Amino acid sequence: MLYPTIDQLTKDEFNRYELALATAKCARIITDEYTEQREAAEKSATGNKEADRNLINMINKEYRDEKAVKNAITRIHNGTYKIVRVEDTEEAEEVAEEAAETAEATEAATAEEN
Repeated sequence: MLYPTIDQLTKDEFNRYELALATAKCARIITDEYTEQREAAEKSATGNKEADRNLINMINKEYRDEKAVKNAITRIHNGTYKIVRVEDTEEAEEVAEEAAETAEATEAATAEEN
């Protein structure tokens, strides 16, 4: 059985199509964040084998250990990312800004833990 269920994710407000679109967009954002972290880690690597091990440790554990879609579903379920209809563009911009600030704060907290 899948967890969280589709009903839990949509909260009877959105249909499956909207959930699929939101998950795909969120997964793209997560993939971009992973790529940025990977590039930054590669730039700081010196080229020896010991540094390559540290390269993996420099990338956020959430990004390197889980698939982007799984992370997207988890973030939607936790409320880090919210599904917003296109009709509500003004509200969507506000939610996007809040989500970006929350994501940055989460990354900073995770970076401090690692």
